[in-house]
Amino acid sequence: MAERTSTLYQRLFTVRLLHHYWLDEGATVFDAIPEAAARDARLLRYDIRPVLRVAPTPATAELIAGFGGVFRTLGIGFVVGVPTSARFPADMRLTFTVAVTDSRFFDVTALTLRPQPVVELPGPDGTMRRFKENVSNLSNLTGTTRGSGTGASLYLSRAIPAATTDDRVEALVASGGTLLQLAGDNPGAETMQIGTLASLPAFLSQADAPPLAGPAGAPARGVELTPDLPDDSFAVISLTAVNSADPRFSFVTAATGAPAAVPPVYDIRFRNRATRRVYRDRRSGTVLSSAPQPLPLTVFGNAGTTQKPEPGLLKAELSGTRITRLVSEIYI
Repeated sequence: MAERTSTLYQRLFTVRLLHHYWLDEGATVFDAIPEAAARDARLLRYDIRPVLRVAPTPATAELIAGFGGVFRTLGIGFVVGVPTSARFPADMRLTFTVAVTDSRFFDVTALTLRPQPVVELPGPDGTMRRFKENVSNLSNLTGTTRGSGTGASLYLSRAIPAATTDDRVEALVASGGTLLQLAGDNPGAETMQIGTLASLPAFLSQADAPPLAGPAGAPARGVELTPDLPDDSFAVISLTAVNSADPRFSFVTAATGAPAAVPPVYDIRFRNRATRRVYRDRRSGTVLSSAPQPLPLTVFGNAGTTQKPEPGLLKAELSGTRITRLVSEIYI
């Protein structure tokens, strides 16, 4: 009789990429939908894979395979599973890249980050070094939490920063305990209040593009493109086995190297775009009415009381080169 062997697997961690355009109920943020069953049902129908592609870098794919592990994409993000007998070094780092595969993402996402051009510069030995500006680097060493204790929600985004004079339209900024979003370019931009920081997810923001230490001419923020990081990288996810400063972010037990008893779930949250709705007469183009403040775009529900705009049909109103507001024109 042939011998049979089996390997028991467990989750090492899960990363959720949750976009609020496809999750919120009008002006109600997904997390504040009161019925747990309604939230669960929405997550079951949610699938980010047609819009974003996530993959381990070649080095990380080789590392996962070497431990006998598996990487799998999910509708909500991705998961890494490993044999229960696997042991890991505390400084092991796994890196994943996120690429945008559908332009709908840019139509409905509050782009708190600036454009992402690739910059090429010659190195001292004559070889070219390549940098990509304003790429987010999302890490379990620099992430933030909501809630307290072992039940806290773990976000890979950094804490929302205070406003600066060079913040652009749609930047997310903290003011006291309140989350604000710029409706135009600073200085002097109008802001819209989203809610209290403690009650809202830690959305991806302009703070997630880290300062870049490069030669003269390199971007101030972003990443250096290496053979492991493709040109289409929109964001990079870097996960280290043990976070000694906050063990809740660890996916490995420091003392033994074993997978954490409770595999962590990390969140990356994308804020949906908000625009000011301007209603025009279909025949004459005359402005009939205008919403007093920007309203979020969502698939479900309606943040306003009249017709919703098409997400891709918006324009930026300018004062010189400065954006003063984003407008959705609706012809009725």
